[in-house]
Amino acid sequence: MTRRFGSEDDREKTLGSGGAVFSIVGGLHAVLVAFILISLFDGANAAEDAVNKEANGLVAVNWAAKSLPEPARTKVDELGKQYVGIVVDEEWPRMSDGGDIGNKGWDKLNELRATIADAAPDGDWQLDRKTEAANQLWDVYQARQARLDAAGGGVNPVVWLALIIGTVLSLLFPYLFGGPNLISQLLITVTLSSTLILLLFAIYQMQNPFSGGVHIPPDAFTAAMDRLS
Repeated sequence: MTRRFGSEDDREKTLGSGGAVFSIVGGLHAVLVAFILISLFDGANAAEDAVNKEANGLVAVNWAAKSLPEPARTKVDELGKQYVGIVVDEEWPRMSDGGDIGNKGWDKLNELRATIADAAPDGDWQLDRKTEAANQLWDVYQARQARLDAAGGGVNPVVWLALIIGTVLSLLFPYLFGGPNLISQLLITVTLSSTLILLLFAIYQMQNPFSGGVHIPPDAFTAAMDRLS
């Protein structure tokens, strides 16, 4: 004789309560994943805008400096090309693999700032051009900082822990209640597992906009070099 604990109604209530808990856990996990993906997508777009703004601002500095007296005009042109070389050849690979960027880029911008500040304008026109070059250089500073912040960001380890725990719970909960048959249970498990793993992979690929699936190229700077030549 088999002894059963609780009536059929009690078991149905337990399953109903468990289903409600699973819905809450799954819903919270889905909201967290969606929020992170949207944030990473927006961050990638912002990083690309910062790259374009930095490269275009550097060209604008060069164009404004064309009206400055020598030797400032030639020196600004040389420093701008050197800066682009540092960004493309040295900084971009390090941003992709998460390495240390260093201060060479900042030092080159500081040289540009000092060169523009020391230029002695002759007349109001050159003074206006000097002011414009200084203003554009400040935009380059800000865009550069935004680019470096985007490269050094990524998903916080605590958030990754929450994602992994939420994924594990979402996969385990269906096993607590079983299914109508083995085939349907396997289909549910495979579908849910594939979806969650795909979402985690997408988050991993998007957490650094300069590597992985996004991989913003330095095309804006190579195009800027052509305009500086």
